[in-house]
Amino acid sequence: MTWHYLLPVIAYLIGSVSTAVVIARLMDLPDPRDTGSKNPGATNILRYGGKTAAALTLAGDVLKGVLPVLIARALTTDVVIIVLTGFGAFLGHLYPVFFRFRGGKGVATALGVWLALNPWVGLALLATWVLLALVFRYSSLSALVTSAAAPVYVAWLAPGTPYLATMVVMSAILILRHRSNIRNLIAGKEAKLGR
Repeated sequence: MTWHYLLPVIAYLIGSVSTAVVIARLMDLPDPRDTGSKNPGATNILRYGGKTAAALTLAGDVLKGVLPVLIARALTTDVVIIVLTGFGAFLGHLYPVFFRFRGGKGVATALGVWLALNPWVGLALLATWVLLALVFRYSSLSALVTSAAAPVYVAWLAPGTPYLATMVVMSAILILRHRSNIRNLIAGKEAKLGR
C-alpha cells in the first residue's frame, strides 16, 4: 500500500524527540546541548546529570530505534520500507525537527534500529561496544570501532543489499559525527567513562 511509504517519515518524527533534552527538562538539569560536550546523548548526560538520567536517556534513544522498525515490520513485509523506517528514526535523532536540528551522534538509536531489524546484528554491536568500553574506557572509541565493524556484522548475519547499504551509510555518518572525538583521542584529550 502506498501509505507504507509514510512509515520512514513517521519514524523520523519519532526519532526527532530528543530524549536527552526531555529528560534534562523533567529532571531540572541543564540543557545537554549547552553543557559539557554539548551532545544530547546519554554519555554527556551521565557526566553531569548522573546514572539515572543517563540510563533513562539511553533507554529512550534505543527505543526510538526499536519501536518504528517493529511497527513497520508489523505493517509491511517490504524490506526496503522497513530499513528506510529504521534509517528515518536514526536521521530524526541526528537532526530533530522539534529541536532545531541539533541532535545527538546516533549510537544508541542506531543500536535500537538494528536490534529490531536483526537481533543478532544488534547483539553483536552491543557486545562490541561494551567490551571496548570496559577495556579502554572511551565511549567514543567504542562507538567508532563498533561503527567500523558494523557492515561486516551485517554482511555475515543479515546478508542482503538493503541491509548492507543501510549499515554502510549509517556507519559512515556515525564516524563523521565523531570527528571531534577523533581529534580529542589523537590529542589525548578525550574524557574517559567514569570521570
